[in-house]
Amino acid sequence: MFDERLIGHKVIREKLLTRLQAGKLSHSLLFAGLDGIGKRRVALELAMRELCFKRSACGACEGCKAFLSDPLPVELPNLLRIAPEGKAGIIKVGAIRDSDLVEGGVITWAAMAPPLKCHRWILIEDAHRLHGAAANMLLKTLEEPPPGTHLLLITHRPDAMLPTIRSRCERIAFAPLALEEAWTVAVAHGWEESEREAWTALSAGSLRYLERDAFDLACAQVDAWLRLAAGASFRDAAGPLIPDRTSELALSEQLRQPLELLLALLKDAARSRAGNSNSLLGAPSLGPWSAGIDQLASSPVNLKGPSDLVYQALRHLVRNPAPEPVLREIGMSLR
Repeated sequence: MFDERLIGHKVIREKLLTRLQAGKLSHSLLFAGLDGIGKRRVALELAMRELCFKRSACGACEGCKAFLSDPLPVELPNLLRIAPEGKAGIIKVGAIRDSDLVEGGVITWAAMAPPLKCHRWILIEDAHRLHGAAANMLLKTLEEPPPGTHLLLITHRPDAMLPTIRSRCERIAFAPLALEEAWTVAVAHGWEESEREAWTALSAGSLRYLERDAFDLACAQVDAWLRLAAGASFRDAAGPLIPDRTSELALSEQLRQPLELLLALLKDAARSRAGNSNSLLGAPSLGPWSAGIDQLASSPVNLKGPSDLVYQALRHLVRNPAPEPVLREIGMSLR
């Protein structure tokens, strides 16, 4: 009944299918969990099953192939996909109200009759990036969707969403993939056993670094933070941390990754400083960089200071148009 190539989250997938078949699936669902753990694929599986020739999301038939194309189309017969756009990386009101995506706008599309034996699925990716006006425009549809319509909101930052949006959705919490599950996918993408320790440490149960360029950048960002902590100048060390303004990815999303990597470094440093005896801090997450982490732990820097700055930057990520000053301030706090 499932696409065997989709690894992980079996319990959640089975429950969603059972509720859908029984007509008890909520019309507005919030899929929340770490970035890159497969939340979108699980959402797509619900819609894909209805067009699958075997009604099983087999992933091999002509009905399924459209859901597996790259890039994924904005509109499929029973699915409409809404995603952030532009350098700001937000979902604008035009995508909801006007004809930016489909004729008549999202709300009109939702009210149309679905294909035979199908529902209408509206997939909102990175739902925490709904602009205020766009979010408010969706409130009525979230609360009372047209018959046969389901809205699936995907996010790794539910805390950054409007409370009025969260309260209208049933929250489905996704745990990280088991490390073995994530590594199974990595092997299928060509990663070698000799790379397993570093890849697993960075990925932490996600698939964010399947592409080698993404993995190499993350490694360079960890090294950059450790160089800054060791006293290197911002000009000499911070290059990998600074977002690429020519990239199609929003600056704020580019900034998020090095900030989250620094939090992992600081947590490992706190654990090292505590003599690895504080069970509340968990096991070290970035073991391959233990030498630099131990050096940071043995320095007199107050680890809470950089952590507070990072959390503050993450809270204001979408509104921050100038990443360099933020990175510079955090880098100076590591000294």
